[in-house]
Amino acid sequence: MDYVLGLDLGTGSIKGLLMNQKGQLVSSASSDYGLSTPAPGFSQQDPADWIKGANAVIAKLKENVADLKEHLVGISFSGQMHSLVLLDENDQVIRPAILWNDVRTTKQCQEIMEWAGKLVLKLTQNIALEGFTLPKILWVKENEPENFAKVHQFLLPKDYLGFYFTGNKQMELSDAAGTLLLDVEKKVWAEELAEIFELPKNIFPPLVQSTDLIGTIRPALAEKLGISSTTKVFAGGADNACAALGAGIVSEEIGLASIGTSGVFLSYEGEKKGHYQGKLHYFNHVLPNQYYAMGVTIAAGQSLSWFKKTFAPEIQFNELLQNVGKIPAGSDGLLFAPYIMGERTPHIDAKIRGSFLGMDARHTRDHFARAVLEGITFSLKDSQNLMTSVGKSFSKIISVGGGAKNPDWLQMQADIFNAEIFTLEAEEGPGLGAVMLAALGLGWFETPQDCVDTFVKYRTQHYQPNEKNVATYEKIYAIYQEVYGATKEISHQLLEQ
Repeated sequence: MDYVLGLDLGTGSIKGLLMNQKGQLVSSASSDYGLSTPAPGFSQQDPADWIKGANAVIAKLKENVADLKEHLVGISFSGQMHSLVLLDENDQVIRPAILWNDVRTTKQCQEIMEWAGKLVLKLTQNIALEGFTLPKILWVKENEPENFAKVHQFLLPKDYLGFYFTGNKQMELSDAAGTLLLDVEKKVWAEELAEIFELPKNIFPPLVQSTDLIGTIRPALAEKLGISSTTKVFAGGADNACAALGAGIVSEEIGLASIGTSGVFLSYEGEKKGHYQGKLHYFNHVLPNQYYAMGVTIAAGQSLSWFKKTFAPEIQFNELLQNVGKIPAGSDGLLFAPYIMGERTPHIDAKIRGSFLGMDARHTRDHFARAVLEGITFSLKDSQNLMTSVGKSFSKIISVGGGAKNPDWLQMQADIFNAEIFTLEAEEGPGLGAVMLAALGLGWFETPQDCVDTFVKYRTQHYQPNEKNVATYEKIYAIYQEVYGATKEISHQLLEQ
């Protein structure tokens, strides 16, 4: 039986998933790498480390799967969004890649919005934030003119990996949407923005769809890796879009709640043009002519990790949360705002800080633990609320990450989101979406839904909203929405001390 390989190029490692036509996991492997922080707020990586990692992953898979060379027919990618790779005229990397979580570009973001804010929002459906690629390009242009003078083309991480495998350079649309340089509706580079910011046209690579064939494995590389040079390579997609596909988010009534260090609430937008005016990220999906919107909670799982480390370092998470189901919805009047690292959606505010409100003598550690879970979920509901305000509704939500590991938290999500909550049998993350893009590119399935039906498996237990708790949480969420405005100035003043 033939195999497809999905390579997920993350911030700390590259992971490979090898799956067959029945949607079964054949083997997996990963390889770690580091990042450098040469100055406060800087975050960089050497793209050569990604290449070493990819080679190591394939070597491990070849050890595990004897017939890999004969039956590997397709490869695709998912990758960290926004991170900037600059190539010279000889296709050599000019400087370390500036990563998505690098925040050196505040000045450039302000200039983008001052010079062309309305046009940026109109064409890209987003506003300038430090994570996006355009501010990084402008930072290099301003601060490293000798490097900028060498730039022949720029790529994003997984597209650089595609170039390494095939020798062909291109950028795929779901990733290009995160550069702040794409006209997301017309699916072309926004030439007006390139002219305003004096960026040469030659630095923009050709645009392709996620399931497009970008080539086959370079013969010399195929020989080095011990795989067939006839293996087809497909463009792949941005990590969030691939994660959505890998969770089965291919229709508008299904949402995704992902709780890792940060948190994401994501919705499939179909062919509609965004209505969010920059309040949510709005990007091209990995499915042709489709879009998705997402809001971000900066410190989602990080809030829980901080709470445990600070107040219960001696116990495990399951012990910390074992009694939260015994605490009533609303934590007996205790409310937590998870702004411990600032916030992204709906409040773009790096200076806001978290708080516990309503503390009194009856509250125990279990109350505080439940309040943290509720506060994280309220923050994600802020994003859901922006989506429902333009007429969207969700019949079910797929919960992944840390929020899917505790049944009491899953019930809280059902009650706060007021939707049925599903979880995955096995969370393979963006790599599964990359696998599915290769399968779709090969023509294994007629529709994305057919592909989902084969590759995505849900647990049988679902979580239904409890009507009483839904009513309680509606009242508490209305109070939660007042917390930002009530604490903003206090937070800002405290940071100045």
